[in-house]
Amino acid sequence: MTEEIKTSTGMNQNVAGLLCYLAGWITGLIFFLIEKENRFVRFHAMQSIITFGSLTVIFMILGFIPFVGWMLMPILAILQLILWIVLMVKAYQGQLFKLPMIGDMAEKNI
Repeated sequence: MTEEIKTSTGMNQNVAGLLCYLAGWITGLIFFLIEKENRFVRFHAMQSIITFGSLTVIFMILGFIPFVGWMLMPILAILQLILWIVLMVKAYQGQLFKLPMIGDMAEKNI
């Protein structure tokens, strides 16, 4: 059996890690602000902020580009959904799953 590690919020770290991704960058920001001690949760919170914050900006930009942008948005939305699920599963499994480049940026900023 794996040991359950609690966070300063009283949650298990794998549950808190999953919740960092639940509503994208918003829950990432909330957990980054309230969790002061657990590096696992802070990492996932920062990775969520960077990943889904960037995707939000990209969606906004694509929304202003007629035809090409509008055609790319559904493809990007499907990729975002897959990424969202993978990140939540990996966090719940207790893995410090780092996305290329974004994971390194998140690690430096926790």
